[in-house]
Amino acid sequence: MHTQPKQPATGRSEPILPKGGKTDLRDLTPDQLAEYVVGLGLPGKRARQIFAGLCRPGVLDFSQLGISREVTTLLAGHAVMSNLAPAVVEKSADTTEKFAFRLADNAMIESVLIPEDGRHTLCISSQAGCAMGCRFCLTGSRGFVRNLRPAEIVGQVLAVMTHMVAGGIKRATPRELLNNLVFMGMGEPLANYDNLLDALKILMADHGLGFSERRITVSTCGIVPRMDDLGRDIRVNLAVSLHAADDETRSRLMPVNRTHGLASLLAACRRYPLGNKKVILFEYIMLKGINDSLADARLLAEKLQSIPSRINLLPYNGSGESEYACSGEAEILAFQKVLREAGFNTFIRQSRGADISAACGQLAGKG
Repeated sequence: MHTQPKQPATGRSEPILPKGGKTDLRDLTPDQLAEYVVGLGLPGKRARQIFAGLCRPGVLDFSQLGISREVTTLLAGHAVMSNLAPAVVEKSADTTEKFAFRLADNAMIESVLIPEDGRHTLCISSQAGCAMGCRFCLTGSRGFVRNLRPAEIVGQVLAVMTHMVAGGIKRATPRELLNNLVFMGMGEPLANYDNLLDALKILMADHGLGFSERRITVSTCGIVPRMDDLGRDIRVNLAVSLHAADDETRSRLMPVNRTHGLASLLAACRRYPLGNKKVILFEYIMLKGINDSLADARLLAEKLQSIPSRINLLPYNGSGESEYACSGEAEILAFQKVLREAGFNTFIRQSRGADISAACGQLAGKG
């Protein structure tokens, strides 16, 4: 879902900050919050209580943090606590739900909740719009607006959790409401790196929501320097939107390849620190007559040798305005067969939520 318009859209890379110059407490990592709390003259131990409260779904104002009125009054005088609430919720025939959130500056973002066998995966946006230019993706054709703040990234998670609880879903802890978080929504996560990193620290903090590294996947279209940064700065699963096995085709589909070609991208994949039995997820969209030949499959197998991999083949979710079409079922199965015979775990990922434009590449943030 990583994209940009065919011509670079005007947008701002910096997020919109809260009005009035007040600090949004939901932007702060645990360490940042501890520093902020001490700066207000409170004991450092208060930060842990406050952070835990900020990470509970359904906590909408300072009075619900579970701390003394004196402290909440002090916080309210200096800070704000932002919240996201969906402007629209759509439910697919396959039970996938899409959430549209209108931000403070009227920018729109979307998140997708995917239930399967009692488990729930949430697909999160990291930007309003996208500036990567992938030609097959609807998201970027709507233009790039801006980066999201950590509070706007984490806010999607809390808002969906609140929705789930209101819908009668019960779990022992908030973290257990969602089994996996995937940064595959609107935007290129690594193009909003600093805010992404802070959001991950908030989501993974033990005394907050407590998502472990194996529960979070960050997807990228291939911003190589930031892939190295991510591997150094935090441990999460990595997904790479590949979509072609040769530079000519990939550059035509994905302009980022003109800056970071396949050799550079795959070298970064080989450098990426993987834990025991961990793999990199490669996403490959199946485009009729473009990247779906048996020769393409054999080249892909050759290029991914020595990289611990899982390959997801994605049937293309086209729209009436697209120049592309999905490969036929026979072509997709033949492509998969070549990769499996080469030793790769290869899966055909069935689209979810296509009837509400919630499938891969369809998020557009229409308001």
